[in-house]
Amino acid sequence: MITTKTNKDLKTVLMDQAKGLSKATAYYEIYDNGKTIFVLPAGQKGAEYNKTLGYFSNFPGMQTYISLYGSGLFLMQRNDETGEVKEFKVVFLSPLKQISVPAGWAMCLVNTGSTYLVVLRSSPLPDKFINSRPIIEKSGLSYFVIEKKGEIAFERNPKYRVHPQITTE
Repeated sequence: MITTKTNKDLKTVLMDQAKGLSKATAYYEIYDNGKTIFVLPAGQKGAEYNKTLGYFSNFPGMQTYISLYGSGLFLMQRNDETGEVKEFKVVFLSPLKQISVPAGWAMCLVNTGSTYLVVLRSSPLPDKFINSRPIIEKSGLSYFVIEKKGEIAFERNPKYRVHPQITTE
């Protein structure tokens, strides 16, 4: 099964929500045999790079993601019980890079490249373990990934009080 997410589906988690968005495709999710392939076209919405909606995984184990094609960022965020951020990690994606996400962490894919970004979630994740609500309520993760003077930069999301130091892998 293929699900298409449009720019309008992402409006609530974009830095500049008021900007006129087309109904163009933001990304695709391809489901088969418990696995999911995310396909994100290159591009930007204002200064912000194209991304997925993101979600917290409440699955009681690790989720495994493998970057198959393109380049981008894998964002990971862990919140405390009040919804404020405790940790924020960025993993740079290139083909065959593997990422493990523990239970309770949020994830979001960002395409910072010039071609498609294709990432496989190789472990099953039933819908009951996916929670996008905290991300939608705060209009995204604690940092937005933007282009600034031709470089990748991080802009603080003002809906969060706490913005921890960004760690990278």
